[in-house]
Amino acid sequence: MADDPMANHPAFGGLPLIFGGNVFGWTTDRDRGFEILDAFHEAGGRMIDTAEVYGHDIKSEAVIGEWMESRGVRKDMLIATKTGIPGIPGALAPDKVRTALQGSLERLRTDYVDLYYVHKDDETTPLDEVVDVYDEAVHSGKAREVGGSKYTVDRLKAIVALAEERGKTPFTWFQPKYNLVARAEEYEGELQDFCLAKGIAVAPFYSLAAGFLTGKFRSAGDWKGSTRDYALEAAAADGGWRVLDTVRAVAADIGVPPAQVAIAWVKAQPGIAAPLASATSPAQLADLVAAVSLALSAEHLARLDAG
Repeated sequence: MADDPMANHPAFGGLPLIFGGNVFGWTTDRDRGFEILDAFHEAGGRMIDTAEVYGHDIKSEAVIGEWMESRGVRKDMLIATKTGIPGIPGALAPDKVRTALQGSLERLRTDYVDLYYVHKDDETTPLDEVVDVYDEAVHSGKAREVGGSKYTVDRLKAIVALAEERGKTPFTWFQPKYNLVARAEEYEGELQDFCLAKGIAVAPFYSLAAGFLTGKFRSAGDWKGSTRDYALEAAAADGGWRVLDTVRAVAADIGVPPAQVAIAWVKAQPGIAAPLASATSPAQLADLVAAVSLALSAEHLARLDAG
């Protein structure tokens, strides 16, 4: 959108797409991860999102770190990672954040991250302590920018205001769940208005609703036993199938896969710096790359907005 301060955000160069590294060490092993990351880099992709908790037998951060080191591309890439997801009281206490950040840096084989997120708000740790330790991360050179995820609008406003009042580094990024079947839950409305007013870059996760909006599912039985069955059930609830029918119809009009339409819709929304999405194969990645170049017409956007 022409009046959107996030349009053409400088972070991404020529490809406004953030690769979701949650698949590494979970549904994608090291070798396939390297193949996908090579393809992402070759396509012009420059930002990868991960977290200390992503991965099982091997951590996502470790896959990304080994790949960057082996390819000599650290300076090319923008790396975002996070701490605080378990929701354990005190997870954002300063000493825990310092330890977590150092662990992430070691796994990523780097001495800084470009963006360090609070993965989940911790209401038991005073906000001033959170502000201080994230400001410390920036001033120590271990993080370039800081941001938040899973904050209510009131808590996000409070932590940004406190940082500004105290002359500390404020959150400049926000990561909500946001897609065509999960809209007002974490982003649209007052929170979106606040991010726009403050120029906070929004990088939503679940842009494809855990794969629901790819159009590959025809009934709930199709994802039985999937590692994402809980998320797919949530996407299908409350009119999800109706929305998917609209996505399929628009995709048929344009002649592209449904996933491209769903991603292009996210990219077109106010405040979005870039959609965040994952792929488990180079073919899936090619769809994501094509999607961020797809400009939906006003008519198609209106149809999608109406569900």
